[in-house]
Amino acid sequence: MHIKDVLLARGNGAFFYDDQAAIRAGAALDGFIYVGEPITPGFKSLRVPASSLSVGLVLADDIVVWGDTMGVQYAGAGGRDPLFDPNEISDVTSRVVAPRLFDVDASRFLDSCANVLYPVEHQRLPLAVEYGVSQALLRAAAHLQRKTMAEIICAEFGLQLPTCRVPIYCQSGDSREINVDKMILKAVDVLPHGLINSRQKFGVAGQTFMEFVKWVAARTRQIGRPGYHPLLHFDVYGWIGEEIGLEPQSIADFICKVADTVPDFTLNIESPADFGSTQAQIENYARLVSILDDRGSSARIVVDERCNTLEDIRLFAEAKAAHLIQIKTPDVGSLADTARAVLLCKENKVGAYVGGSCTETDLSAQASVHISVATQADMMLAKPGMGVDEAFSIVGNEQNRLLAVLNRRRARNENVG
Repeated sequence: MHIKDVLLARGNGAFFYDDQAAIRAGAALDGFIYVGEPITPGFKSLRVPASSLSVGLVLADDIVVWGDTMGVQYAGAGGRDPLFDPNEISDVTSRVVAPRLFDVDASRFLDSCANVLYPVEHQRLPLAVEYGVSQALLRAAAHLQRKTMAEIICAEFGLQLPTCRVPIYCQSGDSREINVDKMILKAVDVLPHGLINSRQKFGVAGQTFMEFVKWVAARTRQIGRPGYHPLLHFDVYGWIGEEIGLEPQSIADFICKVADTVPDFTLNIESPADFGSTQAQIENYARLVSILDDRGSSARIVVDERCNTLEDIRLFAEAKAAHLIQIKTPDVGSLADTARAVLLCKENKVGAYVGGSCTETDLSAQASVHISVATQADMMLAKPGMGVDEAFSIVGNEQNRLLAVLNRRRARNENVG
C-alpha cells in the first residue's frame, strides 16, 4: 500500500491566468490579449498562458496515478493564492511533500491527506499543491481498493452511494452568443456565466447586462427543445457594486429589477459586489440574502470572491451569507476539504456549487466530478477551458460513466442481499 516514487511533469492549464485588477481598472482587449501594465503581483503581462504541474505517485504494483496542480484564472485576487509558479510548486513538492508521501498507507485517502498536507512551520502548503496531491491520493486509494473515487469518498465520509446526477453549469467566456447557442442546443442545466468582468460588458447602470440576460432567456425559448428550462446563472465580478454602489439595498433593488425581466426563470447572480474583506463580504451578503428572501424574489446570491478556503466557506454558510456558495476547488486546496465544504453547506441548508476554474485540466475536472456526485452537490462546473464543448464532454461523460458503474454495484449488492 506504499508509494515507491514521485514523478513530476510540466503541463498546460486549459485557459489563461488574468490580472483581474488591471481588467477591472479598464485594460482594453486587443484581439485576445489585454493591453496595459500589470497591477497584481506576479503578473508580467495581463494575460498569461495557464500552466500546471502533474504529480505522479508510483504505487507498489508500478501503476502510476496522477493529480494536477494549477492556479485559478484570477490568481491573487479576492484573497486568493498568488499567480501559479510551476518552479515554486515543483520545489515544494519535491522538497517537502515527496518525503511525506513515502510514509503513508495510500489506500486510506483521508489519513493520507492529513499525513501529507499539513503545514510547514505554521505555514499552509500552497493550495495548488494540496489540490494536485490530493487528486493523486484519491486516485491511489481508488486503485488500491478497486473502487471509483466517488466510492472512496462515500466510504470515508459515511455517505450512501449516490443515485442522482448533479446538474452541470457551463461558462461562455467572451464568445457569449455562440456559446449560449451551444449550451441551449446541448440542453445544459445551468447557463451561461457570461463573464461580465468589465464596465463595457456591464454597461451604464447595468443596462448592457440586463439586455444580455433578456436575450439569453429569449434565445432559450427560441431554439431550445420543448420543455427545456435551464437555470440562469450570471457572474458579474462585483460590477453591480462598482456601478450601482455598495449599499445592499440598492444592489438588491437592481437584482430584483433584473429578475423581473425574466420572470419565468430562476436567476443566480454570482459576485454582485466585492466589499473589500471577508468579514465585510459576509455581513453584506447576509443582508442581501435577507432582503431578497423578504421580498420573495426568485433571484439567488452566489458568493465566490473572499470565500476561498474551507474555513471561509464555513463562515459564509453559518451566517447564511449566500443562497449558493461556489466551492472553488483549487482555492479550497485538498479535495478532502471540497467534500467537507459540500457537506458543511448541506448542514447549514445553503446551496453547494462545486466550481473551479477554466485554467484546470482534464484530470482535475474528472476528480471534481467524483467529489460532486459522492456528496450530491447542487451543481458542478463544466471545466476546464472556455469552449463549452470540451468541458461539457469531460464532466458530463465522467458523471455518466460513474453513475453507470455505481448502478451496477448497487444492483449486484441487491442481488447478493
